Amino acid sequence: MPQILVHDLRKTYRIHERDPGVMGALRALVHPRHRTVQALDGVSFALERGELLGFIGPNGAGKSTTIKILSGILRPDGGRVEVDGRDPFADRQRHVGRIGVVFGQRSQLWWDLPVGDGFNLLRDLYRVDPLRFARTRDELVAMLNLERLLDQPVRQLSLGQRMRAEIAAALLHEPEILFLDEPTIGLDAPSKLAVREFVLRANRERGTTVLLTTHDMHDIEALARRVIVIGHGRVLADCAVDALRAQVVAAQRDGTVEGQGEGEGEGEGEGQDMAIEAVIARFYAMHGASEV
Repeated sequence: MPQILVHDLRKTYRIHERDPGVMGALRALVHPRHRTVQALDGVSFALERGELLGFIGPNGAGKSTTIKILSGILRPDGGRVEVDGRDPFADRQRHVGRIGVVFGQRSQLWWDLPVGDGFNLLRDLYRVDPLRFARTRDELVAMLNLERLLDQPVRQLSLGQRMRAEIAAALLHEPEILFLDEPTIGLDAPSKLAVREFVLRANRERGTTVLLTTHDMHDIEALARRVIVIGHGRVLADCAVDALRAQVVAAQRDGTVEGQGEGEGEGEGEGQDMAIEAVIARFYAMHGASEV
């Protein structure tokens, strides 16, 4: 049985709208207006234990919404979600102790506390055995090169240092599943490389199941054998990276998608040598997927 099972997942947001200015705000109080956005429209996929999946799509495609549902933060409007046989939202108290989540633009560590103290608080929150915690913490600190950061307040860390600490924090309770939402956003090249190497090592050596969302296609190429492309709230593709490239190449030959224009895409290559960024951009174009 798959470790993660998603079937016909649906989620709609109701967004408040108003005209600009003071009068617009006053009119909105008297005559409120709303519009609905279909964030997820029948998403289905399964993830086996120990898999590393790249989950990609343009902004507004539904990636973060999917992770929030899988981690128990949001309740879906329809469909079925099971993680290790659990309903993430209905059983979220037990569920959160068995997963790790990293949001690239949000911190689970305490801004004014040293990193080491934050780790200790997470130990108490997750009720991890002290001996087991110490062993796991020391292993993660060594793997992510955090020794010199343990006594520094989180607010004094660089973005790359904080992200390494965030990933360690997500794994202190030894979860079997790790959800990563834009873990390399804003990082410099050495920090991105360090994060990629660690994620790959955690997957291979610890057997951690990983679902990764990112806009950095080098993350996908370096880490994921399988990718799901989501757009318009639906799954557009579920295949290996090479199979996705083959689809784009075939469509380009058939004239389904336009090739690069004159002077564009230098160094992108063609055919099976096409750069991953070009593959994804052209796949989006094939399906009319764009940011919303």
